[in-house]
Amino acid sequence: MASSAKSFLADAGYGEQELDANSALMELDKGLRSGKLGEQCEAVVRFPRLFQKYPFPILINSAFLKLADVFRVGNNFLRLCVLKVTQQSEKHLEKILNVDEFVKRVFSVIHSNDPVARAITLRMLGSMASIIPERKNAHHSIRQSLDSHDNVEVEAAIFAAANFSAQSKDFAVGICNKISEMIQGLATPVDLKLKLIPILQHMHHDASLASSSRQLLQQLVTSYPSTKMVIVTLHTFTLLAASSLVDIPKQIQLLLQYLKNDPRKAVKRLAIQDLRLLANKTPHTWSRENIQALCESALHTPYDSLKMGMLSVLSTLSGTIAIKQYFSSAPGTAATSARSFDLVKLAQECCYHTNRGIAAHGVRILTNISASCQEKDLLPLEQDAVFGLEALLVLCSQDDSPGAEATLKITLTCMVKLVKCRPHLSQSVVESLLTQLQSAQDNARILMCHCLAAIAMQLPVLADGMLGDLMDLYKLIGQSATDKKQELLVSLATVIFVSSQKALSTEIKTVIKQQLENASNGWTAYRIARQASRMGNHDMARELYQSLLTQVASEHFYFWLNSLKEFSHAEQCLTGLQEDNYSSALSCIAEALKSYHKGIASLTAASTPLNPLSFQCGFVKLRIDLLQAFSQLICTCNSLKTSPPPAIATTIAMTSGNDLQRCGRISNQARMKHSMEEFRNLATRYGDLYQSSFDADSATLRNVELQQQSCLLISHAIEALILDPESASFQEYSSNGTAHVESEYERRMMSVFNHVLEEVESLNRKYSPVSYLASNTCLCNAVIALLKVPLSFQRYFFQKLQSTSIKLALSPSPRNPAEPIAVQNNQQLALKVEGVVQHGSKPGLFRKIQSVCLNVSSVLQSKSGQDYKIPIDNMTNEMEQRVEPHNDYFSTQFLLNFVILGTHNITVESSVVDSNGIVWKTGPKTTIFVKSLEDPYSQQVRLQQQQGQPPSQQQQQRTAYSRF
Repeated sequence: MASSAKSFLADAGYGEQELDANSALMELDKGLRSGKLGEQCEAVVRFPRLFQKYPFPILINSAFLKLADVFRVGNNFLRLCVLKVTQQSEKHLEKILNVDEFVKRVFSVIHSNDPVARAITLRMLGSMASIIPERKNAHHSIRQSLDSHDNVEVEAAIFAAANFSAQSKDFAVGICNKISEMIQGLATPVDLKLKLIPILQHMHHDASLASSSRQLLQQLVTSYPSTKMVIVTLHTFTLLAASSLVDIPKQIQLLLQYLKNDPRKAVKRLAIQDLRLLANKTPHTWSRENIQALCESALHTPYDSLKMGMLSVLSTLSGTIAIKQYFSSAPGTAATSARSFDLVKLAQECCYHTNRGIAAHGVRILTNISASCQEKDLLPLEQDAVFGLEALLVLCSQDDSPGAEATLKITLTCMVKLVKCRPHLSQSVVESLLTQLQSAQDNARILMCHCLAAIAMQLPVLADGMLGDLMDLYKLIGQSATDKKQELLVSLATVIFVSSQKALSTEIKTVIKQQLENASNGWTAYRIARQASRMGNHDMARELYQSLLTQVASEHFYFWLNSLKEFSHAEQCLTGLQEDNYSSALSCIAEALKSYHKGIASLTAASTPLNPLSFQCGFVKLRIDLLQAFSQLICTCNSLKTSPPPAIATTIAMTSGNDLQRCGRISNQARMKHSMEEFRNLATRYGDLYQSSFDADSATLRNVELQQQSCLLISHAIEALILDPESASFQEYSSNGTAHVESEYERRMMSVFNHVLEEVESLNRKYSPVSYLASNTCLCNAVIALLKVPLSFQRYFFQKLQSTSIKLALSPSPRNPAEPIAVQNNQQLALKVEGVVQHGSKPGLFRKIQSVCLNVSSVLQSKSGQDYKIPIDNMTNEMEQRVEPHNDYFSTQFLLNFVILGTHNITVESSVVDSNGIVWKTGPKTTIFVKSLEDPYSQQVRLQQQQGQPPSQQQQQRTAYSRF
């Protein structure tokens, strides 16, 4: 169970002695000053780790200046170490503040008599090209070194020239002719020409430069027909076209021409590789003729390796807009059947090819055509795709080689895509998967179970009759304890949970527990319990968590498992709810709340400073408050029954113009209104939880959104039935109501939402005004219907696959956080905010940061001195700026006024904006204190006035606020 840390606890690093930035830098500086070469090298290579840990400019600037000193005075090996550190830390280079000083120390070595030292310096300059793109002395040194007689120096100059060409238009224009002369010069060796040619890929800064480079490459490709030369030139040609964009159609034609006419396999392979690059980058530039030419080449080639390469290009294109262009712009489309197209013929021919890779690309093309093209004449291709997928499934599921596994992944991905687009094919696909599951290899079985679960999540196609086969297989697998069998146990259990989400029979639970006792380890049992929680099988999950409590070594893990057990027990209590039995419902909710309170106490104990479990605590606290709100609403409805409004309540309401009078007594009115506001407040809090969960997966966010919608639904129902029937509208609350349903939980929740809305609307239409009895019954039944849907604890509750955090640094900043920064009240404070975006192992898995939104506000905490009549604008500071991080670093400044004397509290809060423009409140929030002091001259004038001395003529002209 120790490995379960990975699921929800971050790398804790318990007991590790952390040094602050200055101490760490001093430690490395001590190593740099050592007389031993080994210690110096060790200190140098530890710098990237320092940059990663303390990524702010003040430290990085000092560190790079120290490295530049080592580079200037050290030997070539030390210089090489510094070069490697610089290349590894490329994204931190722009944080160097004293660029001139850094370059000056490095550049001094270029005048060395040692060609190796000069070569390392050139490579160093090339690695720094992003921060010194227009340094003329660097440009001049590179040009000079290209004429050197030392090969090492020339190669270094070529490296530097390529990097500077990519960054500087002036350098690219200046060096282009030089490179051209060297390439065309007879004195330049061929191997050097091969290294010079790739520099031309960076000549895309303007149209004329790109055009002249293309002409040169065109001459080279015809003048030097040797294999190596053609390969390098063509690839450079492609990269130049991909960057300049305007020549991509010409480049596609050129590559297709070489693919068709050049007999050399190496050239054909290069052409295919470049075509794939262009297919990924710009599929919209491919014409029908281009795709047709590629199909013809693939149909006629006798080599399987080349055919597979061409099919990979076509399968890439088949998933893009290019495929629609191919079918829509075909001549005589109406009269031609789908199967007569060359692309379709090729795919059908390859579906049953002896080479698995070719067959996989064939079925992928057919699947993409079936999924994206909805025309009637393309419908027969659906069956072709299904037959091809089934054949590949049979072939690959019996083979445990890595190639077969990769092909099987493609096949299963195509199955999920096909079923999603064409639901009527789901039954045959699922049946073929279940049939093959019995005889497949373990690796294949795991993948097939994932596929079955993915299909069943979208469509309820796994009928109860299929569970028997799955259970038989589960019993069979449980007899072995290998790692693959453990993985398979989890995958099969997931499929079983997905296929029987409403309730697990006792027999199924007994079989699962028995197999886990026989052949599984604790980690497997935990993963199965986690899946049960996600699918709403809380009784099963509770028993598994209970069995694991004594198998963990850490108290944090114990409390974590105990909290999960309590949450599962709480949700299990709610499964016994029945409509129209409200006293039973209240007791069930009370029992659930009791378990939830125990669970939240355990969850708080499981949190650590490094992993505070903030989402989990927030989600559970909201669930507790929601259950309490539901309980309160049922109590209020019951009190209306025991103390109904008088018969003339409606007349009184109409006479007084106050609709609340229809509820009867004042207490009932207030409680109903309070209940509605409470549900709206809960919806707002769910919205805040959603906004703070930047790293959550889409299923978790959808779950939070559904909880928010359930709160809004009940508040709407209270308003529509009791408080204000005329103005109530649900339109403002509904979001993504018609979106594609991704899970059984969402399907059931949406069904409840629609049913409750229909009930409310029908009551409003039938009875106007609605009787208190009907409205109470409707509200209580709505609450029970929502609670009867088992809550799903989604992935983010257990696993954090993406991790993103922001670290802020403010300057000026006090040495002691409690001390205020002194500022004179007639001056403005320039507050500099710097920040670093830190990522986990999978940055940008679900969403990426487009920009960071910084909000600065100040509040006056305590006044000192006299009160002046100052405009309200000068009393507070409220500013917001958006900055785009570059290499995960951002910096901006704010000018703040502190006219009022006293202590001010400045709060800087950051939030992020993703690539879709959605704002996420990720934090952090940083606070500093500022003490606004009276400027000396104003103080002198005030003292003179207090002593009764009239100010001098010069002083009368200049007062404290005259400048404003």
